[in-house]
Amino acid sequence: MIERLDYVSINGPAIASMAKAKTHMPTIDPKLRALVELRVSQINGCAYCVDLHTTEARHAGETTQRLDCLTVWREVSFFDAAEKAALAWAEAVTTISETGAPDAVYAELRTHFSDQQVVDLTLIIAQMNAWNRLAISFGHSPDPRED
Repeated sequence: MIERLDYVSINGPAIASMAKAKTHMPTIDPKLRALVELRVSQINGCAYCVDLHTTEARHAGETTQRLDCLTVWREVSFFDAAEKAALAWAEAVTTISETGAPDAVYAELRTHFSDQQVVDLTLIIAQMNAWNRLAISFGHSPDPRED
């Protein structure tokens, strides 16, 4: 594999600005945020972000079983209706060129979240897609860990 650029060292101020944006989306519970970020990263195939957000989800109190079954969240009973609405929205926005962010998915989201939360959740999803694209494009992968 060809060595890719270190995007952080080349334009650290832009990366720092992207990271700082996270502080402006406070209405989403950290556990839900980690699940959404993880699901987006799974869809996009970003190994670095899957590793990162699985770890963050565990630190936020997420269970191993729910993390193990996140890719099949529709098939299990242990995600509540609000979480399912957020995950459906995350998938729709991540695959927007295919789905167009359907009205039915948006309407279900609105039954569980305030206006501010809908905007914050959508910003989280959009930003996660941007992070995934950076990490994948520049070959950023997780380091092995012992845990």
